[in-house]
Amino acid sequence: MPQSSSLTETSPALGSPGKLKTAIAAGAGTLVENYDFLAFGTASALYFGAAFFPSADPTMGTLLAFLTFGVGFLARPLGGALGGYFGDKYGRKPVLFTALLVMGAATFLIGLLPTYAQIGILAPIILVVVRLIQGLAYGAEWGGAVMMTFEHAPWKSKGKYSAIPQAGSPAGIALATVAFLASAQLGNDWAWRVPFLASAVLVILGLYVRLRLEESPDFERAKSSGEILKNPVAEVLRKDWRTILRVISLRLVESCGYYVISTFLLSRVTAAHPEAKGSTLIALLIACLIAIPTILAAGAITDRIGRKPLYIIGSLATIVFAFPMFQMTNSGDPLMIIIVFGIGIGLIWSTFAGVQGSWFGELFPTNTRNSGASLGYQLAASIAGFSPFLAGSLAAVFGWVGGSMFYMLIGVIGLTGAVVTRETWGKRERSAIREILDAAETNVVPRPKASTATRSK
Repeated sequence: MPQSSSLTETSPALGSPGKLKTAIAAGAGTLVENYDFLAFGTASALYFGAAFFPSADPTMGTLLAFLTFGVGFLARPLGGALGGYFGDKYGRKPVLFTALLVMGAATFLIGLLPTYAQIGILAPIILVVVRLIQGLAYGAEWGGAVMMTFEHAPWKSKGKYSAIPQAGSPAGIALATVAFLASAQLGNDWAWRVPFLASAVLVILGLYVRLRLEESPDFERAKSSGEILKNPVAEVLRKDWRTILRVISLRLVESCGYYVISTFLLSRVTAAHPEAKGSTLIALLIACLIAIPTILAAGAITDRIGRKPLYIIGSLATIVFAFPMFQMTNSGDPLMIIIVFGIGIGLIWSTFAGVQGSWFGELFPTNTRNSGASLGYQLAASIAGFSPFLAGSLAAVFGWVGGSMFYMLIGVIGLTGAVVTRETWGKRERSAIREILDAAETNVVPRPKASTATRSK
């Protein structure tokens, strides 16, 4: 189990004065990052097959587009390692600003790329390179944004505050979906170019907000007390590799589940029912709008009952929902599509997302927190990015049952991860924190060992 480098940590018991501003600013940046990175998934499902991978077989073109979508995820572990290293060594704020700047530039460039019809094989090659750059930036982003918020938050409200930047994810996806719905009327290449070009406005706003962030108080304390490590990535891999594996399993059910629905299922339904393209985008938009309050609620609930229970419930729901969701969408009925997206993304996926910020943050000590959480998060993402391709390949052989089997498998992986990962905010921890706060006479009191109260076994 990870240990703090000192017996106690000194941190604001009620959070930093700028805790809410920090959470909102982190959420705004996360919104922009997710708009940029995940708009690629929608474009892959609807446009990139024909634009960059023309083929006599439309299914093959779409699968190649899904592979390119997945390539961005291969770069995310490297981005997570770099972002974690610099975030733990030099601070969270510089990493957040740089990641957003690089992501914005890459996304804007996608909107300017020539297609296969214009320059041939160079088009998909350039697309892959730019997608890799997106992956690096996104990999560096998550750990800094969520861990910054986690470290500014009050002790007993880590779940609630850490869920705010997580809610930026569906908000960004919702904006991207609105952009694609609006641009669909333009026709030709502009239908997919405009959403990428429009991201420039969001990036400028995000950069302005992030310039106003205050550095993490936990990082400043670790820096002033000489706890900053020479190589935090190497240290966390040496001491906490088992915890990183647990984070990977917890992330797979969330991330794979989202992409199976938002990318593979969206593509499958529109291929079988072209008239349903608008319905699938509307369903994705509604699901994201449902997900925003669900993420916030899930984070707040974990502060009351602990982190594990909601994750176990979500994993079981994933297993149970695996077959019904394909059966319900096979007909192309718009109402059934909306219901499936609403349950799969709006409720199940968002429950996982609402828990992750606080749970992952509590699994690692301050001086390796960004590195450990980012590595586990992004290594899982490098696998999850290929879930649309894997689900599509299984469906090509076994029909829709293949997609259901894949979705059920990730539910089993998530359930296993939730069972074997220790609870960081159980009754013992909550009781110990309550006693400390009741006894405290000032806003700053000694904080328990290893960033939480006593560790559960």
